Amino acid sequence: MRYLINKSTNPYFNLALDEYAMKHIDCDEDFFFLWQNAPAVIVGKNQNTLEEINLKFIEENGIKVARRVSGGGAVYHDFGNLNFTFVINVDDPGKVNYKKYVQPIIDALDAMGLHAEASGRNDILVDGLKISGNAQRMANGKLMHHGTIMFDVDVEDLVQALNVDPDKITSKGVKSVRSRVTNIKEHLPEGTDLDKFWDELHYFLSNKGQDKEIILTDEDIAKIEFEAVNRFGTWDWIYGNSPEFNLKNGARFAGGRVETLVDVDEGKIQAIRFMGDYLGLEDVADIEERLVGVRFVRDDVSTILSQFDLKKYFGAITQDEILSLLFD
Repeated sequence: MRYLINKSTNPYFNLALDEYAMKHIDCDEDFFFLWQNAPAVIVGKNQNTLEEINLKFIEENGIKVARRVSGGGAVYHDFGNLNFTFVINVDDPGKVNYKKYVQPIIDALDAMGLHAEASGRNDILVDGLKISGNAQRMANGKLMHHGTIMFDVDVEDLVQALNVDPDKITSKGVKSVRSRVTNIKEHLPEGTDLDKFWDELHYFLSNKGQDKEIILTDEDIAKIEFEAVNRFGTWDWIYGNSPEFNLKNGARFAGGRVETLVDVDEGKIQAIRFMGDYLGLEDVADIEERLVGVRFVRDDVSTILSQFDLKKYFGAITQDEILSLLFD
């Protein structure tokens, strides 16, 4: 697989690169890049940032906060974490399956003598413990799939930086984050450091070093840096201004947590937001915009929702589940 080289540790640049690679790098072949962030919490596109982070701990420890363009839940990155991004040509969004796209990572780990497996909605496990979370987004016929690899992450900082939803812990049947994650350094031969792991992973994914690098132009980098500063690094993008809502409800389903926030006036929807850690490929703002002005009546809202392929926007969350949050 062809590849980019990205040595930036700026989370805003790296998240801007993720989107730029998906939308603007003209390459007929699939490609990947490996990258790291300085200590940061990265929240999913549809999450309420302040509900996901321990703001006091983050401010005291100089941890950055950023928002990505894909769905899913909040994750903690530090220099013990290695991230990967695949940009893949996809002709049929209906065939997108995260397990297919994490397989190269699983195969690479297997080549290093480490047995891993895809699990649940978006995880990779080793010995039943999570080492990777993944998310996806589509645009212009390309799938951007990215994920984390916990190599030697400071788990205590991870626990302190994130606010873990109690119903998520309950649904997984465990008492804490500590009990369900592991660093793969603990499972590799002694003396394997992150640089060596990075090199081995890159070697495997690049067809044992045979595939060619895609080199970003100065113009590419300038555009990515512009987005990093003027979008991904802004308060509006990270925390966001939300309208006032007079109806609010949330629940966790098999496909993830969804929270509905609705402003209804004179029986019609004035504003609506769908938040949560569900895994969609398309921007749910398309649906939110379409619902503005619609009567807040189950049948009317159901009619609008039926016009969309909801799997692309909400993953495994069903229309009935969305309607139950709004009206039951």
